[in-house]
Amino acid sequence: MATPAPLKFEQLGLIGCGLMGGSFALALKKAGLVKRVVGYSKSPSTTERARQMGVIDIEAPSALLAVSGADLVLVAVPVAATEATFKAIRHLLSNDTLIMDVGSTKRDVIDAARRVLKDQVGIFVPAHPITGKELAGVEHADADLYAGRQVILTPIERTLTTQLDKATRLWTALGCQVEQMSPEAHDAAYAAVSHLPHMIAFALMNGITGQAQAKAFLSLAGPGFRDFTRIAASDPSVWRDILASNREELIAQSRHFQRALHAFETAISAGNADALESLIEKASHARSHWRMSTHKPQS
Repeated sequence: MATPAPLKFEQLGLIGCGLMGGSFALALKKAGLVKRVVGYSKSPSTTERARQMGVIDIEAPSALLAVSGADLVLVAVPVAATEATFKAIRHLLSNDTLIMDVGSTKRDVIDAARRVLKDQVGIFVPAHPITGKELAGVEHADADLYAGRQVILTPIERTLTTQLDKATRLWTALGCQVEQMSPEAHDAAYAAVSHLPHMIAFALMNGITGQAQAKAFLSLAGPGFRDFTRIAASDPSVWRDILASNREELIAQSRHFQRALHAFETAISAGNADALESLIEKASHARSHWRMSTHKPQS
């Protein structure tokens, strides 16, 4: 078997120069995988700041011009803006371009790609890096954000093998553990372990701050509360889009949670200490035996 050529890209066309996109550009540069980065953001000040920081080399006045001449394109915009972005760039995508996203939901992104890219949909490799920060913006971009993290690829039947191989090699070269899942399995899983926990954290903070004694309550909160609610500080526009785009799976998981919460309320209301302890023990046992996955998920 022939040894694959060393992975090297001439130009990254970066659409969205925020935390995720900016970190990707810095990681590529650090690994020596790209010669130049041309970037575009909806906010000109963001694009300018990205150039000043060395995240990008050239500012593009539009998404279309950012991908002109690019052999690698990363769409790092809120998931609700993905379809409009595809429409803006499709005319300058070549059949050899590798295009990826970093969205936390996949079925809606893939549906948008099918509608817009049509016969070129095979060059798109949907990706979800399992990483991030509560602090958004290019100011917080980090060349090591992806190192040691899991990246889920969700190819479809029309995804080109050559592009999927390039995407796998690229993320691996950035120090990531690359896995593959179907888009449906991905969205169901992350509704349970990411999207629902964020929604619960948001709701808990709103439930507390909606009370007259909120300030006094929060002044007494300790490390447990801090750790539990950390993700409630996440970017509102990003998470608005994620929760809305994965609505069906999220509502299904929310109902599972509501049933579990109701079981606790029932035991407490009835003064049933044995039932309450049993519920806590079940959760404690599951959490104490859980470890972050290091194996390939089933799709």
